[in-house]
Amino acid sequence: MWNDTVITRILGIRYPIIQAPMAGGLSTPELVAAVSDAGGLGSFGAGYMSPQSIRVAIRKIRQLTKNPFAINLFIPQRDLHDVNREAITSMKQYLRSLKDIPPEIGEEISQLSLDHTPFDFSEQMAVIIEEQVPIFSFTFGCPAAPDIETLKARNIRVMGTATTVAEAFELEKAGVDAVIAQGSEAGGHRGSFLDSDDSSLVGLVALVPQIADEIKVPVIASGGIMDGRGIVAALALGAAGVQMGTAFIPARECGAHSQYKEAVLASHRQKNVLTTAFSGKPARIIQNTFITSMKQYQGSIPPYPVQNALTTPIRNWAAKNSRPDFMSLWAGQGSPLSREYGAGDLMAVLIKETSQVLGSLS
Repeated sequence: MWNDTVITRILGIRYPIIQAPMAGGLSTPELVAAVSDAGGLGSFGAGYMSPQSIRVAIRKIRQLTKNPFAINLFIPQRDLHDVNREAITSMKQYLRSLKDIPPEIGEEISQLSLDHTPFDFSEQMAVIIEEQVPIFSFTFGCPAAPDIETLKARNIRVMGTATTVAEAFELEKAGVDAVIAQGSEAGGHRGSFLDSDDSSLVGLVALVPQIADEIKVPVIASGGIMDGRGIVAALALGAAGVQMGTAFIPARECGAHSQYKEAVLASHRQKNVLTTAFSGKPARIIQNTFITSMKQYQGSIPPYPVQNALTTPIRNWAAKNSRPDFMSLWAGQGSPLSREYGAGDLMAVLIKETSQVLGSLS
């Protein structure tokens, strides 16, 4: 059977379909539980959350499902003290000058203090270990060896994101149980951490077989996969499973704003671009007014997580006032294939489609 792979056996799931850990409120305990209950692996993006909030989310997920699930964190990027202060001041001034941004939002941006990151990664990691989550995934880098050793000593499976073969090698050397190969089609932030942003933009069809041929741990394909055809293609390329994010955004269990969901469902009418405008780190997104306005900026965009902090007041205002033209509409290149299903129903459709595609090929 197509669903019996090394990934399903390692993770203890029935189908090699992973719902991507979309941070910032998109992944909810309800979404995670629905996917896990349907036989896949639900993943919760906790990168922006306090340790206590992460603990609450883990316990809520456990109330909703008895099946395996994953918690995802961001590996720390840089010391904020190293960021050019003039670049920060210039960006604050530009954001305040944007048309349609209310004066009170501009004032909030100007008053932002960026002397430290919001949450300590070691404290977030401590919750993962204390709660002994079934599976831990990460992106933007690689945890220190002692962290991975501690996780595995607690029988916690570990998965990391790679955008190049070199990054996959680094993750395998660190001791991960599986590597998530993120193609350039993927929505949201790029998981690159060794190579330059330009050199890491490898499409999934080229990336998966290269990584699968070079490392011994199983590979999970991520980027542009929206239906059974994509799942079959990924398995044929050498992946042992797939990770899908954009496909789950329209689901009722997803925490995305209703107009964000509508934008994804109607994304065949909009450009899909890579930009650093919202966060300072390359991310794939549906183009809107904010991104177009940021193209006029002549200065350098502060790196992640500084730019992410600077644009947070704008994104919060946009969500509160239903202004998708200023929301961060993360979405992959496959978004025109989006469908409006509940998460469990989408899983059932994906499973059926995959079997049908394989049947038609044979």
